[in-house]
Amino acid sequence: MARSRKLSSVAVFSPWQSQLEDAPQILVGFSGGLDSTVLLALLCDIIPAKRLCAVHINHGLSDNADKWQSHVEGFCQSLGVQLHCETVSVKGAGEGLEAAAREARYQVFSRLLQTDGLLLLGHHADDQVETVLYRLLRGSGSKGLSGIPVSRTLASGRLIRPLLQWQKTQLQSFAEQYNLTWIEDETNLQSTFDRNYLRNQVLPEIAGRWPDYAQRIGHSAQLSKDNEELAEAIAADDLQTLDIRIARGGWSLCLDAFATLSAVRQRNVLRHWPGLYQLPLPGHKIINEIIDSVVQARKDAAPKLLSQGIRWGRFRNRLYLLTAVTDCGAVNKDLHWHTEQPLIMPDGSRLSGKKMLGQGLVLAAGQSVTVRTRRGGERCQPAGRQHSNSLKKLFQEFNLEPWWRDGVPLLYLGEQLVAVGDLWVSEGYQAAPNQQGIGIHWHLSS
Repeated sequence: MARSRKLSSVAVFSPWQSQLEDAPQILVGFSGGLDSTVLLALLCDIIPAKRLCAVHINHGLSDNADKWQSHVEGFCQSLGVQLHCETVSVKGAGEGLEAAAREARYQVFSRLLQTDGLLLLGHHADDQVETVLYRLLRGSGSKGLSGIPVSRTLASGRLIRPLLQWQKTQLQSFAEQYNLTWIEDETNLQSTFDRNYLRNQVLPEIAGRWPDYAQRIGHSAQLSKDNEELAEAIAADDLQTLDIRIARGGWSLCLDAFATLSAVRQRNVLRHWPGLYQLPLPGHKIINEIIDSVVQARKDAAPKLLSQGIRWGRFRNRLYLLTAVTDCGAVNKDLHWHTEQPLIMPDGSRLSGKKMLGQGLVLAAGQSVTVRTRRGGERCQPAGRQHSNSLKKLFQEFNLEPWWRDGVPLLYLGEQLVAVGDLWVSEGYQAAPNQQGIGIHWHLSS
């Protein structure tokens, strides 16, 4: 914590000097409040203003939003800094208005960032304290209690928070010393928002008892960060032992190997596995539900659980992590497909065809197929087989997971079933070694 040091551009940016000098783009999130005003003013001391671009997001949530934008425009003009203003639409849903506003901001930042560009934000040590306390009260684990990262990847660039070690009182002293003007958001005084309640009601009480609370909480956040890194490394080692496979719509792991892990390491694997694919990490409630409802379901069941845009399922002693979360549904009418162009199915999945030599379905030039889904009683004879079987038995034999079976595209010529999705082509319709065929691919929506 930089409590005893004097706030200056050199002290703030010395850890980032080389990155700032080499960056092809430097964006600064600029609300016009105290923290972003100090950040931009300090940055102009060491970086030519022409290399900077301030980004102001007008959320339209305050009656003063347009006045704030005018202030921002004037301040940037006085510094000679380019300004990008963008108005966004924010609707409170899910985790609330604050979360929706944050999501809208970061969507703009991500879109504007160039490859290897930098985005600087003005979060300070008091923001870190609020975040850690807020997450503690929400029951977060070590990742949440690690607080706000000082730097992380964002889109194709990098986000940096240079003021994270400096307290708000230091920023305010600097601003007053150099006669900087800034916006005061009137909603910051409204303790109806959880973070404002912590800031306005809880932290003053804590500060009266423990004046060095920011350093203490910052230290705990660093310990939590270390613990999270350790847990992530252990999960990575454990995942190497679980026979991870690419599956239709996602990935799967071996539950026999998973069962050899201790309970705490099982939960740790489930916590970190989605992160390998840049997917949301589940919280402890979802992890417990995955274990209770999916992993420990009876052996003959095919359970599934949907959370955070991810589907967790189990089939034949494997646990599935799927990004294609919608069950493939039955098609109530016949669809006609010319294989030269993709066919979009009613459930959002897609059929595509590719010309191949010695493989795939044989069709005459310009010939189309009829596409249906299961209606009951279908039988088929895959190429190379002596006899036909029911689709139910063939799906089991081909290890098609139960959640895809009702929506598998069935390809017909007349009333003859000639191919089943991209699983097999029927006997008599498979391309010979020197014959051109159509390779079928069934793409799931995700």
